[in-house]
Amino acid sequence: MNSEMESCNLNIGLSPGEENSSLKISVGANFLTDFWNEKYLSQYIDMGGSKIKFLTGNTGSGKSLFLESFLTNASRNNYIAVNISAKSTWVHDFKEIYTASFNKIDIFACLEKCAAKIIEELGFNNEEIPNGISFIDHLSDTNQLNPIIKREIRLLLGRMFLQNPLIDNNFAICASLLTGGILGHPMLEDHSRELLLLWLSGNKEAKLSEVRALGLSPSRITKYNARHMLRSLVEVIKSAGYKGMLIGIDDLEILIESSGLDEIRYTKTRREDAYESIRELIDEIDTLKNIMFIFSFDRNLIDDDNLGLKAYQALWMRIQNEIESQRFNYFTDIVDMDKLNKCNNFQSGGHI
Repeated sequence: MNSEMESCNLNIGLSPGEENSSLKISVGANFLTDFWNEKYLSQYIDMGGSKIKFLTGNTGSGKSLFLESFLTNASRNNYIAVNISAKSTWVHDFKEIYTASFNKIDIFACLEKCAAKIIEELGFNNEEIPNGISFIDHLSDTNQLNPIIKREIRLLLGRMFLQNPLIDNNFAICASLLTGGILGHPMLEDHSRELLLLWLSGNKEAKLSEVRALGLSPSRITKYNARHMLRSLVEVIKSAGYKGMLIGIDDLEILIESSGLDEIRYTKTRREDAYESIRELIDEIDTLKNIMFIFSFDRNLIDDDNLGLKAYQALWMRIQNEIESQRFNYFTDIVDMDKLNKCNNFQSGGHI
């Protein structure tokens, strides 16, 4: 990634500490949004790629506003996009990131879209099914139900979830049972549905003995399998008809802050665990598909040699070269918002 471009006519002129609501995205930031839309959302991520980007800058540089704007735009372009604050979600354990992401989306709405696709594949019009009744009940009421349709539903559920090698087996069973419950076959009791949703969300209230009775192996979502579960979630999202998923993680500078007012405070061990979790994500990003992560943080997370990114060499070695360029590179994986805001000219073009 060696193409470089200079941005133009950027005059934000905001003082540190101004609220994000009063910030205005500059011409350069707008251009960067358009650039990411074209190169990543419309091409790379949509085609099965995965990417990690970092946003940094001083307070008031527009990081959070840019992140929120880009995620909103992604949602409008048929992606599932979630925004997480490190001030309220632990980032030292990837399970927490998975759980926060899962809880911010409407998984049941996604599975309803999956059910609608199965109905269409069976040759029926989903729009003709009255609200409040299942597909199977509708067929029964209209004298169209037969054993072949039930068999085809099971086959299509298996093809959509259970036969997808990118989906964890437990995750696939949950998705299959929940979608089948929406269709009306196989039948799913309310308690079983809630149990499956609890397990998918990583909630420890899901009793393993009850989970086993539904056909799942008696295991939980942990920091060791959470990335695989996230990959499984993205595959279900794609089955629902979305292009993929974007996860924004803002306020990462909380890792080095020690204010007593903060809901979350990091010890040295947890801070290093957070850096290691990001390092592992960078190293394993190619095992994920159709997903983009954007981490946002104040410049002090880079500038603090004792507590910041530079203090964890295993992570810093993977990203340090992105900081050195004197000209703004729109392909860079670390976006310096201050540099973007100060540039005066840009020239379009370049190569990936």
